[in-house]
Amino acid sequence: MHISAKADYAMRALLELAREPSRPLTCEAIASSQEIPFRFLKSVVGELRRAGLVRSQRGCEGGYWLGRAAEEITLLDVTRAVDGELITLRGEPLAGLDYPGPATGLPDVWREVEAGAAAVLGGVTLTSLLAGGATGARGVTGAAGAAGAARTEALARRGAA
Repeated sequence: MHISAKADYAMRALLELAREPSRPLTCEAIASSQEIPFRFLKSVVGELRRAGLVRSQRGCEGGYWLGRAAEEITLLDVTRAVDGELITLRGEPLAGLDYPGPATGLPDVWREVEAGAAAVLGGVTLTSLLAGGATGARGVTGAAGAAGAARTEALARRGAA
């Protein structure tokens, strides 16, 4: 799985905004604090604004705020806002993927990888990251790992039958 620079920068920018909810922050301040290229950040923030994840105010007192409460914004929301589909294969979504013969089950595996990633990203909010770093994701990761192990075991039993 590939995490784009755009998604990474978007998450970091939103975390800066979540950390300072009482005042708007400029793109310059966010770019400087997170060491993100300013021009790229401007583009990313525009996408976040169109998705409703940030709101803006013009003028000398202007800048950006979160568009929703930090506890309502998940990393899945952010990723989908800037990248669209979570996982693609050769640029196409996994939904209609179908293979013949011995590869018949492979698309199901790819879709489960996507579902697992969505479960992890959907279980981590900006608030949980600010409160405890990556610890907010550990429980979700463990659950996704257990689900994957159960699937592997079920496939092994099916193959042995």
